[in-house]
Amino acid sequence: MKSKLVLVLMLLTTSVFSQQLSDAEEKLLEIIDRNYQETIALLEETVNINSGTFNLEGVREVGKVFEREFAKIGFETTWVTLPDSLRRAGHFVATKKGKSGKKLFFIGHLDTVFEKDMPFYPFTMVDENTAKGQGVNDMKGGNVMIFATLKALDELGLLEDKTITVYFTGDEENAGDPSWVSRLDFVERAKQHDYALGYETAQGFNIATVARRGASGWTLKTTGRQVHSSGVFRESVGYGAIYEAARILNAFREELAGEQYLTFNPGQFIGGSDIGYDEISGEGKALGKTNIVAREALVTGDLRFLGEPQKEAAREKMRKIVAANLNGTTAEIVFKDGIPSMPPTSGNYALVDVLNRVSLDMGLGAVKAGDPGSRGAGDISYVADYLDCIDGLGASGTGAHSPAETINMKEYPDLLKRSTLFVYRLLNQE
Repeated sequence: MKSKLVLVLMLLTTSVFSQQLSDAEEKLLEIIDRNYQETIALLEETVNINSGTFNLEGVREVGKVFEREFAKIGFETTWVTLPDSLRRAGHFVATKKGKSGKKLFFIGHLDTVFEKDMPFYPFTMVDENTAKGQGVNDMKGGNVMIFATLKALDELGLLEDKTITVYFTGDEENAGDPSWVSRLDFVERAKQHDYALGYETAQGFNIATVARRGASGWTLKTTGRQVHSSGVFRESVGYGAIYEAARILNAFREELAGEQYLTFNPGQFIGGSDIGYDEISGEGKALGKTNIVAREALVTGDLRFLGEPQKEAAREKMRKIVAANLNGTTAEIVFKDGIPSMPPTSGNYALVDVLNRVSLDMGLGAVKAGDPGSRGAGDISYVADYLDCIDGLGASGTGAHSPAETINMKEYPDLLKRSTLFVYRLLNQE
């Protein structure tokens, strides 16, 4: 009797949720199911092409796969080239232009952190719920979701007279410098749309990204008087470059640590009587002796923040700390802008509301906005000042950027279906 009651309740629940979906939405779900094996085949194909940021040929090869697929569903495709000086492959773009509905800008990236000279990890099914492979969730799983979403909508004729741009950058993991060159076309195209949809790895099945912290760099250089170490601390000698650098780093920690959303990390420290540093490779060298007061020191680090005001306030505090030199030393800090932040705006939260309604109507549970400080910088941040944004719409998984990177194959079909209905509703908003 109890089992019959449970069955009746399940049928009633399914019926209630089904009533929340339109006929077109029900058909879209059927198409996703029908195309699913093709979707997984496309995922496997792209994962099995090494596309580390510096493997320019590999990045372009993955772009050609998507060029082939998007052409099949009527998109115009192009490859955005970058100056040779940036040493990057360029970007893939697919477009449709129309006059009705909201204009959507989809964001993905072709590159991974796995370079050609690293061990290769192909697409492999671990079990029925898990697959692994290079970039399988960061973010080739998300790229394929974008395509499969738009393919389903196209099959029902729901993309007619719509404006859509799909932009897959070729250097998200290590953007070409200067970024205003590598992201110029990206930003200009995005400005022509209403919403930016990022398909980076999902924070969780029921969490959406409304904010991402920005990332910038800093370089600290200190100098001291190179003399015999027996004289250190004396008025005529001073403290030397390494003590000065250590003072500054500790003051950063004491005065800035603990501020919400703000982090700053010294990633490299070089000091001695003579030092050298290669900005491109990140390699450093130092010559020094224990009986010599250090003449030079250099520290490189990053600064992560949420919003330009927080970034600028932190920089000002750091400059004041640097200026309070120990006796016999000098110090200079130089800041370098990187990826801007994506602040949590009311427009971003409104997109979560739409996604939440879709998820509830599908019986997949509520979706809420994630912690604004929980995600680092990403491509979507470059356009956050110009249009409403939501990120984390991509595949779920674990171990991104490692040989153990996986994709959750149990959640993937539902994420894909939810993506499709979410896009359908956005396209048809008044």
